[in-house]
Amino acid sequence: MSFTGEHILSVHQFDRDSIQNIFNIARNMAPYASRNKRTKVLEGAILGNLFFEASTRTRVSFGCAFNLLGGEVRETTGMESSALAKGESLFDTARVISSYSDVIAMRHPQAGSVAEFALGSRVPVINGGDGANEHPTQALLDLFTIERELASSGLTVDGMHIAMVGDLKHGRTVHSLSKLLCLFNNIRFTLIAPSALAMPDDIISAIENAGHKVTITDRLEGNLSADIVYQTRIQEERFSSKDEANLYRGKFRLNQQIYTRYCKSNTVIMHPLPRDSREEANELDNDLNLNPNLAIFRQADNGILVRMALFALTLGVADKVQDYECSVPWFSHKNV
Repeated sequence: MSFTGEHILSVHQFDRDSIQNIFNIARNMAPYASRNKRTKVLEGAILGNLFFEASTRTRVSFGCAFNLLGGEVRETTGMESSALAKGESLFDTARVISSYSDVIAMRHPQAGSVAEFALGSRVPVINGGDGANEHPTQALLDLFTIERELASSGLTVDGMHIAMVGDLKHGRTVHSLSKLLCLFNNIRFTLIAPSALAMPDDIISAIENAGHKVTITDRLEGNLSADIVYQTRIQEERFSSKDEANLYRGKFRLNQQIYTRYCKSNTVIMHPLPRDSREEANELDNDLNLNPNLAIFRQADNGILVRMALFALTLGVADKVQDYECSVPWFSHKNV
């Protein structure tokens, strides 16, 4: 797919060839993301960044990615600050905002809402997360990170072992990532969660139908000897009450002692962030911060590259980025 002028709403839009094309373009974005070079390829273009649900990394990285390509960003954050709070439909909002924008990134708490919004939009819409449904750009950056991290150990996505840990029921990041991994071969999945927060049956069926091996368990012990351990946060906002979420908070903590005892020496630790560092949760202990296999911040950095690539593709400028390069004088100290 060229993706020019297309919405990006679901991981089902991708095949292995299109993923590798996105990743090749993402790698080419590294000099701009590191501010060693600058490009004005999207000068004059406007991103409508609509986040109707709380977000830090996703919202800011979409905005930064667009700025790094030379474009400008206009933001709406929170349902209460938008006309949706006055009863405006997603269709009407889309018709108006798309007249102000060249591309829109959107997050909304309801499953299917971004696709509904896209029906009214006159410009490409990129799904930044729709409830417990999907998070396609996070899945792409996760896969990009997995590919990079495994390559350093001479491994590939095909044939890897991944352990997914925590709230697998509500975690849209693991849902979307699992669907993407179905495009690959001979992967071993270990799904670690309490039964009430287990991976949805349709995701498990998709994994198994793709020919992968699945182990389902509620114990960390003996199940972390994987190439990738993907830890997730208890999705408090998806529960009926905080008290219900508290039943599971802190049940699957990973620290250096547990890592040393149960993981391989080169097991990569991932987390979509934010990690819940409150004492009662402490999903990934601070004593892992100096572990070279903790990839969570490299993972976040990779989000900029992938989202830059997606903007370049949807706006049809992926082959023109270098043509609009210019110097970065304020950042010249970086090269001293």
